Amino acid sequence: MTGEAISIEVRGLDAYWGDRKVLAGIDLAVRQGEIMVIMGGSGSGKSTLLNHLLGLLHPAAGSVRLLGRDLSALSSQEILDLRRHMGVAFQGGALFSSLTVAENIMLPLEEHTRLDRKTMEIIVRLKLEVVNLAGFGHLMPSELSGGMTKRAALARAIVLDPRLLFCDEPSAGLDPVVSSAIDDLILRLRDAMGMTIVVVTHDLDSAFKIADRICVLDEGTIVALGTRAEIRASPVARVQNLLNRRTEEATLDTDAYLRRLLGES
Repeated sequence: MTGEAISIEVRGLDAYWGDRKVLAGIDLAVRQGEIMVIMGGSGSGKSTLLNHLLGLLHPAAGSVRLLGRDLSALSSQEILDLRRHMGVAFQGGALFSSLTVAENIMLPLEEHTRLDRKTMEIIVRLKLEVVNLAGFGHLMPSELSGGMTKRAALARAIVLDPRLLFCDEPSAGLDPVVSSAIDDLILRLRDAMGMTIVVVTHDLDSAFKIADRICVLDEGTIVALGTRAEIRASPVARVQNLLNRRTEEATLDTDAYLRRLLGES
């Protein structure tokens, strides 16, 4: 990647939950303006990696750099300043149920800017237009469909025009047509705003539609990283099992099984 601008760089990242190592030696670089999709089975470490990229967890070893800045070297105020350049669309939308859609989208503007009310209202309407929710700002989150909730969450995530956008399972729980519309929206956001986007997803169709590159995790390590074509052609059995939805037959070690039942090491 010599000569290419890097927005996100992870080097030698290790992470633990208690005594269990959940990420081991993760090396990952995301280029400016790229859509990187992170995939893997349940328990592969996707969410843990995302939380490290967001600065919500601290590495046991290694480093995470966003926009050229090492998160471990930043003060709380410096991390807060950096997060103004980051947008996050959470899996369930995470909209505040007591606020209207427009009020939810306005929150980052109220928190991080000194704009007057009229200007903030104009920005909110613009973002609602971007995500095809014009005219729905007065609704409460409970009045939205699943797809509308996802789009409202994206509008809030981009209201500050971030340089980095993180999406956690943006198409989860949606029917194929609505899911495809969310994919189209993510592609338009990247093209129109030039953002670097990281998407964590289980949805194979979505991943292969939007990704410039795909990172496949398994048991806390990267087992494949490349373009869509490279991932499809990967010789790694775990990758092919994931792509073809094949279960893996575990070989039963009867001695180890009995020791576990007896509580022996």
